[in-house]
Amino acid sequence: MSAQIPGVQHAHKALSADDPHEIGGYRLHARLGSGGMGVVYLAYTPGGRPIALKAVRADFAGDPEFRRRFAQEVASAERIHGLFTAQVVDSGVDAPTPWLATAYVPGPTLHEVVQRHGPLPVRTVLLLVAGIAEALQAIHRAGVVHRDLKPANVLIAEDGPRVIDFGIARAADATALTGVGLRIGTAAFMAPEQAMGLQVTPASDVFALGSLAAFVAGGVPPFGAGAESAALYKVVHEQPDLTRVPHDLRSLLTWCLAKRPEGRPTPDELISAVQAHPTVGHRLEFADGWLPHQVSSEISGRVQQPDAVPVPVPVPAPTPTHDRLTLAAPAAPVAHPATAVRPDPPASRRARRRGRRLPVTALAAVSVLVLGGAATAWFLDVPEEPEAEVPAASAGHTSPPASPPVSPSPSPSAPSSAGFKAGYANAELTSPEAGYEFDLKTGKVVPAETAAWYLARTQTEFVTSEDSDAFIATGNELSPADCVRGVETQPVTTIAFSALSGGRPFCIRSADQKEIAVVRLVSAAPGGGPVTVEVSHHRKTG
Repeated sequence: MSAQIPGVQHAHKALSADDPHEIGGYRLHARLGSGGMGVVYLAYTPGGRPIALKAVRADFAGDPEFRRRFAQEVASAERIHGLFTAQVVDSGVDAPTPWLATAYVPGPTLHEVVQRHGPLPVRTVLLLVAGIAEALQAIHRAGVVHRDLKPANVLIAEDGPRVIDFGIARAADATALTGVGLRIGTAAFMAPEQAMGLQVTPASDVFALGSLAAFVAGGVPPFGAGAESAALYKVVHEQPDLTRVPHDLRSLLTWCLAKRPEGRPTPDELISAVQAHPTVGHRLEFADGWLPHQVSSEISGRVQQPDAVPVPVPVPAPTPTHDRLTLAAPAAPVAHPATAVRPDPPASRRARRRGRRLPVTALAAVSVLVLGGAATAWFLDVPEEPEAEVPAASAGHTSPPASPPVSPSPSPSAPSSAGFKAGYANAELTSPEAGYEFDLKTGKVVPAETAAWYLARTQTEFVTSEDSDAFIATGNELSPADCVRGVETQPVTTIAFSALSGGRPFCIRSADQKEIAVVRLVSAAPGGGPVTVEVSHHRKTG
């Protein structure tokens, strides 16, 4: 399993009540992440093009020296036109809250790729080194030093890497905020001179690139990912730990990680060294096959599916007799373990019961479908009904019956949540391949066969855990009470992706009937690629 890097947040969280809805004339649609400098939003130009817009922290915005430096660095960044950088498209250096907008890249960060899929092959790492080195050429030509090059600041697109956040960290270095105990940058990827507070030069970015490449090739940073003080000490005084890095890469990365700046290669020399490497064979091309299949499938899914560019989810007008409750904003996506994957869930996972549920205790959970992580769930008032016998013929359904099941009628006298209380809400989870399943109890993505109450997926459908009950709603609303009635009267044993179009949710009830998960399909990449769901969990009270 890959190491965790402190301070990394994952993409596409719904805007909170405290977030603005417009900055500099650009519509904001979601949070892409946050860090030491501020918050990054997914926004749209007036013509509908997506951009990444970073708004700096309020305490930075109130510092005159920071604002002066920020304006200088933005002016320099606007001169950077590298093919492997995210182009600056606009800025607001004089705004009450300064901001910077760059081209939006619908791909994961290198940190996310390693976290989900594990270390990358030697050839992929070499191509990444060459591409990032070319980005550094463009950055350094503009008189800018990145200062915070790390896996979370490199996005992966189908045609190569994109370096983001170049140079802006320098504006904060000169402010009063960089006093005792405060540094701009990430300790595990800092150069020794930066860790000691000495002059930072383009060679400092080359050191950071060496650390980044070691992380991508070995799964852990070469100076550890523990406490900042320990990482800073190792960066300055100890040699990098490259034991997990393949031998074919060690000499190149050791060159980048020289303690003295003059001992490191320039970006030009790095590109030449990659070209001469036998694994590359003089062909520096980001063509088909430069990434492992599971990574390219994830990127293709982000480009082709709606969640790559979140759009508002239309919410139908509720029936007048229904009470409604809006759930909280989606939780941050859960980290995916990096382990070997299998092409399909095992037969034991696909096997489903064909009659009345057995009284076996199990864990429960639900996945909720949203577009772009901004959906709303509605609760309906429905009384519980006695358990009904499940016809054996229903086991053969792979999609809703020709005559869709009818949602139970709400009753004004029933409790608003039918005796259930909310657990976690709107957790957006992504299974990169069929070897990962959703742990409904905890709201996490785990390797197959590790969760008791799970939701698995194939290339075309969801598979629920043994002895759980499932029900597909007929509309866009599904409450715990609806689920109870639905699983007793119109249960399903398979849930095809094709049956979930138009925002239709489904639910799963645990074998002990004490937990319910409501799930919406966010996206499903073709060919067995990543599948993203949104899940809300409810537990029975009393």
